[in-house]
Amino acid sequence: MTSLLIVSRQFTPHPHAGDQWCIYPSYDYAHCIVDSLENITHSLCTLEFETRRASYYWLLHVLDLYQPYVWEYSRLNVTNTVMSKRKLNYIVTNKYVDGWDDPRLMTLAGLRRRGVTSTAINSFVRGIGITRSDCSMIRLDRLEYHIREELNKTAPRVLVVLHPLKVVITNLESGSVLDLDAKKWPDARTDDTSAFYKVPFSNVVYIERSDFRMKDSKDYYGLAPGKSALLRYAFPIKCTDVILADDKETVLEIRAEYDPSKKSKPKGVLHWVAEPSPGSDPLKIEVRLFDKLFNSENPAELDNWLTDLSPNSKVVVPNAYAVPSLGKAAVGDTFQFERLGYFTVDKDSTAEKLVFNRTVTLKDTYSKGGK
Repeated sequence: MTSLLIVSRQFTPHPHAGDQWCIYPSYDYAHCIVDSLENITHSLCTLEFETRRASYYWLLHVLDLYQPYVWEYSRLNVTNTVMSKRKLNYIVTNKYVDGWDDPRLMTLAGLRRRGVTSTAINSFVRGIGITRSDCSMIRLDRLEYHIREELNKTAPRVLVVLHPLKVVITNLESGSVLDLDAKKWPDARTDDTSAFYKVPFSNVVYIERSDFRMKDSKDYYGLAPGKSALLRYAFPIKCTDVILADDKETVLEIRAEYDPSKKSKPKGVLHWVAEPSPGSDPLKIEVRLFDKLFNSENPAELDNWLTDLSPNSKVVVPNAYAVPSLGKAAVGDTFQFERLGYFTVDKDSTAEKLVFNRTVTLKDTYSKGGK
């Protein structure tokens, strides 16, 4: 018979009752009685508690108490993370992560801070269903698929540059600023003004550093010396000169000319941010890029699971550039940074600087073969 009481031989004070008692109910004794007294209709447990079902019903029968229906199911295990409360507590307590609401954790607080909606979580859970298989391992890609499906419908588009590279447009008058229309939604109607936002276009713009190469190739659609690319919602530009650092390798600045007629039709389309007024920087934001917490799909099986923590699970970009309209964002607001992914405003944001957490990238691997 399962023991009904556990006696603390060391007389360690109880965290709530102190030294008032030295005997406390065990899980097997308290679980079934609390369920019954609280009129629980279905007591849902994971499979490791299946062996306790006999003692659960035995004690309620002896005490002549109402017996809830007990149902065991397999644990939800997601790849590249840990779900065990003991392991989660260890990495939180020892500061391997930034608290229980760290966006890399699969806790509800962490998912909420990362920008995952309850709708996406419910859709994910309905999709995987309930099983009694004791080796159920769900790929993280599957959850990310449902997150993208939700945010693609609800997150407005904005322009943000993570690693800015300065581009000076030589044939646009210095000090001249054009207000252009950019789409919040890809299918926005031209007569729906609420589906657009204004972006300034001046003779100084910034593109992603990764969108420029010194050597061109057929399969490359970014900017290169003598090559053109289209600035999204704006104009085609052609690189006419490159300013290099003393090492002759580091690109400091690009000189370009824009085509106001838009007659040229380059294949490459780049996101960008411009100086809103002469000599003033665009809106600076901090962006936190979150990725898989562990390198292995099932780190819980490893003896040295802590060594499997990914050093690249959190990358901070302290000075990204954004369009001015993003400055009105509030904590919890979610956006699609075009070509970059989905991001939500973090609670660490201040009046001086907004902080954005990456919820998920734009790339969808699950629908292309993930399981």
